[in-house]
Amino acid sequence: MNVTVKDIPVTQLNKQHLVEWRRHLHENPELSFQEVQTSQFVYDTLSSFGNLELSRPTKTSVMAKLKGAKPGKVIGFRADMDALPIQEETNLPFASKVDGVMHACGHDAHTAILLTVAEILSTKQEELSGEIRFFFQHAEELFPGGAKEMVEAGVTEGVDMVFGLHVASQLPKGKVGVIFGPATSNSDQFELTVKGQGGHSSQPDKTVDPVVISAQIITNLQSIVSRMTSPKEELVISVTTLHAGEAVNVIPNEVRIGASVRSLTQDVRNNAMTAVERLVKGITEANGATYELDVAYGYDSVINNEEATAIGERTLKRKLGEDAVLHGSAIMGGEDFAAFANSVPGCFVFVGAKEKDDPSPAPHHHPKFRIEEDAMEDGVKYFLGIAEELVF
Repeated sequence: MNVTVKDIPVTQLNKQHLVEWRRHLHENPELSFQEVQTSQFVYDTLSSFGNLELSRPTKTSVMAKLKGAKPGKVIGFRADMDALPIQEETNLPFASKVDGVMHACGHDAHTAILLTVAEILSTKQEELSGEIRFFFQHAEELFPGGAKEMVEAGVTEGVDMVFGLHVASQLPKGKVGVIFGPATSNSDQFELTVKGQGGHSSQPDKTVDPVVISAQIITNLQSIVSRMTSPKEELVISVTTLHAGEAVNVIPNEVRIGASVRSLTQDVRNNAMTAVERLVKGITEANGATYELDVAYGYDSVINNEEATAIGERTLKRKLGEDAVLHGSAIMGGEDFAAFANSVPGCFVFVGAKEKDDPSPAPHHHPKFRIEEDAMEDGVKYFLGIAEELVF
């Protein structure tokens, strides 16, 4: 499909600002729902550009509206701003100044990218046909997430399409992952308490041992993946916490189990949780125990809209080159951009940001997480290219 678009010169990109903003944010991270200084920095920076209507949809989020001189489509660009409770170990000269808090997922880069896009586009108001909304979102890392709060505050009302991105520390710079359909997983969890009857370890026959019962449950949970779910479907059940007993000669009264459940479709999501309870009920009853099961449904899967993703793919090829796009399958991580994509058609892509001299880059959410700062320019070009296609 050939599309004629107005090209916004990349020479207008102020790389010094882009890097300075990212490093300032990296040095001063704030946790989810606590982004007071971060959101104020974003608000003040946006205020310096002119032509933007600014608001605070929630306590620690910011929205900027750029309204064109002519009517047209309304599009949204999103960046997240929160950091993680991780002690940084990168030895960067601009490493976190906050003990135990780190931008270990790239949200500092996302925010700097979108600030740069807003800086460039704010000078183009007279050429704009339509409206661009810049969503600077709080609390992506902590359920129930800031995206849901922003959508509930009405930020997507009247929006035709929304676009987001995520830097990827293990994807080479110059490459961008594009996924049609499900791009991330439903991110759910459950906490299970197996209640038995404790006693002395030398007399197990006089107890209802919750440790042995829990071991049966943990082992059999994997049959939900391998025997109760189609091999064509994606499902992950990971037991991640296990708490039982205090003394080696005492069989405890109860065991507490925590697990993460990841899926891509709503049917698999619902069927998995139904199967978990059926399995737990059967094993505990067979052994004379009882249980309490607390299920928490987290972020939905990000479903990339066909039309929006086609626009994103076309834009990337035009701005970064035909070989820039890598088609992949969904990742099983969670991402609350889903709240935006559930509200209006959306597209979420993964921008390669692997450091060129690092053969084994640290993954996201790792104390040594780093990115190639030059890769942020690819994110800027992506957002600019979307604007070129839809509102210029």
